[in-house]
Amino acid sequence: MSGIYIHIPYCRQKCHYCNFFSVASRATMPAMVQAICHEAELRQQYPGRQDIETLYFGGGTPSMLEPQLLTQLMDSLKKHFVFSAEPEITLEANPDDITPENLRLWKTIGINRLSIGIQSFRDEDLTYLNRVHDSAKAIKCLQQAQEAGFSNLTLDLIFGIPTLDDAGWLSNIKTATDLGIPHISAYSLTVEPRTALDVMIRKGTAKPVDEQQSARQFELLMHFMDEKGYLHYEISNYCLPGQYARHNTAYWKGETYLGLGPSAHSYNGQSRQWNVSSIKEYLEAINRSSIPSESEELSIEQTYNEYVMTGLRTMWGCNNLEINLKFGAHFSEYFTENTFPWIKNGSMNKSGDIYTLTQKGKLLADGIASDLFFVENQKRSKKSKVKSKK
Repeated sequence: MSGIYIHIPYCRQKCHYCNFFSVASRATMPAMVQAICHEAELRQQYPGRQDIETLYFGGGTPSMLEPQLLTQLMDSLKKHFVFSAEPEITLEANPDDITPENLRLWKTIGINRLSIGIQSFRDEDLTYLNRVHDSAKAIKCLQQAQEAGFSNLTLDLIFGIPTLDDAGWLSNIKTATDLGIPHISAYSLTVEPRTALDVMIRKGTAKPVDEQQSARQFELLMHFMDEKGYLHYEISNYCLPGQYARHNTAYWKGETYLGLGPSAHSYNGQSRQWNVSSIKEYLEAINRSSIPSESEELSIEQTYNEYVMTGLRTMWGCNNLEINLKFGAHFSEYFTENTFPWIKNGSMNKSGDIYTLTQKGKLLADGIASDLFFVENQKRSKKSKVKSKK
């Protein structure tokens, strides 16, 4: 299985919390689409001639693309890659771009899944985040998408917003589930360095994020979604049975993928590659038929660490037998040894060779994964500590 990710680096305005690479000007959009089409031609052999199972238009705001530009992209991709019989083709869309006309066009060119950036159904939260749409448009766009025949929908919600109390958060989740949305991605608001939100909080013009509020609302989310029959299949993702995001699930399971466009990442199983985060440099390089990217070969330690990090985030967990087969007995032993305290304190479950996080552990996911990472110096340090105790 292989997937393609297309990065469209344009937004109408920058959300206060966003640190993804994007710009507000559309002046280079036609040239960018042409360049991505050319990059697709240059890279059609990466990561090999596998059928493409998933295609994901992300950004930025790919729903801003004019109809002819999106059609141009789709035609180019179909020309240079072989797609499976029923690929998942996702378009990230903002509510303000969702109209009956656009919905018809997207279905016509093969888009069969929409990922809609709702973030909240409350105007005070949307204002804090500097979103373009309002609460009325948030609900209307979902209804329009359903009426247009898009049954494979996912939406993004954010918790931990200073303007969002627990009752408001539960109301947001309830609105989404009452609308019958089969897949919901929910993220804790984080303050990334050098974002507008970071600057505003430091200047005292925006309320700071409360980590205890975020943790509490994450717990409320897990309980609510469980009661509604949604599977918590990845730390930030919930779905009705059978409604997994195929593209993102491939990331978490270590499948190969190709990234096209500025700042896009690629992975072929042995190395990771990432394009330059500059529209000017990207366009100039592609026009010379050169790929403006850097890459790194992954060591066995890095590959193991990524397996642990992504595996623990999912309901499928980490398989110690698989660790043994892929990385060797010493990695398997290291993993087992370091899971003991987390199992003992109720943060992890062990069932045969499968290790998963409990609800308590999901609150500590990053810390638990970090503790299980293989770092040679760290391993020697732990061994010396054991010896000194003896």
